[in-house]
Amino acid sequence: MASLPILDRTGKQVGTYDIDPTALAATINKQLLHDVVVMYQANQRQGTFRSKSRGEVAGTTKKMYRQKGTGHARAGSRRAVQRRGGGHAFAKRPREFRFSIPRKAVQLATRMAIASKITDNEVVVIDELSFATPKTKEFAGILKALNLSGKTVLVTTAALDVNTYKSARNIEGVTVAPASELTALNVLKPRRLLVTKAALDGIKERAKPKAVAAS
Repeated sequence: MASLPILDRTGKQVGTYDIDPTALAATINKQLLHDVVVMYQANQRQGTFRSKSRGEVAGTTKKMYRQKGTGHARAGSRRAVQRRGGGHAFAKRPREFRFSIPRKAVQLATRMAIASKITDNEVVVIDELSFATPKTKEFAGILKALNLSGKTVLVTTAALDVNTYKSARNIEGVTVAPASELTALNVLKPRRLLVTKAALDGIKERAKPKAVAAS
């Protein structure tokens, strides 16, 4: 059982939050985390690259010089791969990098990532985080009070908060995502996870095993 301090905007502790990392994930499977992170990264690749092979490069087919008597190595084409402007020996072709992992495994990996952050003391809980209008300066002041200034941080709110997002989008290393959009990749990538109490409540609730209806 981990007891996380709940802080306010000034960095003052106003309570504690008890959470058991094993309730989110009984164990941390590093191989599963690796596979899911690689899946997200692979799915972001476009794969639209292409280069020309020797046969596709425009150029003369005339032999460059006679076979013997020049003192140079024999050469038959200006389009050869070793010459400037020639084709590529192993020309790149468009390809699809996407692959998928079962949905339940992906969801489990997300819970494992959050549990590992809690275990490593990389989670900061704030009582509330909302803005009437976008205020980047105010948001930067909150990060400084929480000793998160200059660190890569994922800010997690209970639901999509446009003003919070706009307040943080111009701060380097800070990203914002609602609890429903957390993934193993965006949880593990930053050094710290700043989460509101309401968002952490939602994470705990979704991690509970669903009751099976009696037949």
